[in-house]
Amino acid sequence: MLGDAVKLYEHMMDSSFKPSFTECNSLLRTIATYTTPDLDLVFRVVNKYEAAGYSFSKNIYDGIHRSLTSLGKFDEAEKIVEAMIKAGFEPDNITYSQLVFGLCKARMFEEATKVLDVMEEQGCVPDIKTWTILIKGHCAANQIDKALLCFAKMMEKGFDADADLLDVLINGFLSQSRILGAHTVLVELVSKARLRPWQSTYKNLIQKLLNERKLEQAMELLRLMKRHNYPPFPEPFVRYISKFGSVEEAKEFLMALSVKEYPTVSAYQHVFKSFFDESRHSEAKDLLFKCPHHIRKHPAISALFGSAD
Repeated sequence: MLGDAVKLYEHMMDSSFKPSFTECNSLLRTIATYTTPDLDLVFRVVNKYEAAGYSFSKNIYDGIHRSLTSLGKFDEAEKIVEAMIKAGFEPDNITYSQLVFGLCKARMFEEATKVLDVMEEQGCVPDIKTWTILIKGHCAANQIDKALLCFAKMMEKGFDADADLLDVLINGFLSQSRILGAHTVLVELVSKARLRPWQSTYKNLIQKLLNERKLEQAMELLRLMKRHNYPPFPEPFVRYISKFGSVEEAKEFLMALSVKEYPTVSAYQHVFKSFFDESRHSEAKDLLFKCPHHIRKHPAISALFGSAD
């Protein structure tokens, strides 16, 4: 089938109805992603295209190379790199990163790690994205300890972690239910590396911590979110505190939400209503007693308690 498609392509290239660059690229990717890629067909398409006076960009070679490495066809991928070099393009971080990704996907971690050494020998210093791909590959295989070794090696070489890499590490820990380990990594990197995690990273880890009833650690992340100027994230805390929390924990949570001296009236309303929903009326009244005067006397709060009586 693909052989017939290539024959048709060659015939059309010899006619006045030449296939477009997009059609050529699509044919190459189809061949490269076939179960058993036939490189002879790839090179027939390339040669015909170039014989017509056109030339391929490095992006095309990268696209074929990415497809082959993703399928674990490393010998074929190497031949594409050789063809790319002959065409005047040198392998770069994109080329090597694709190889690292494919090797990690094939669980060939030792070979993937060696690629970074080869890169340095060739004068192509691995960038943060290449390191992230290697570390993510280990995490995906539940090899979080080896991922941390790679991370340490990366730091030794003078690279700073970014929010993408931190998210990869956190998800690696969470995939092994190492919730407190994930919390430790995030807090240490924020403290020592001055890293600003993604908002989604914070939210994900907070919910996992609360699922394990680790309110203290979740509250620490909530304060860090506020320091990084992210919007408040009250929902999982309110759900947790209304079911399991004490009055003091509810008070601490409300103060952690505040960007000013006191939280908004609506924040207090939310907590009170959740206590009522869980039939914890005495806790709601105790919390009210500990609230500042303007909250206790606010009409909306008074109405809420009046309707609950």
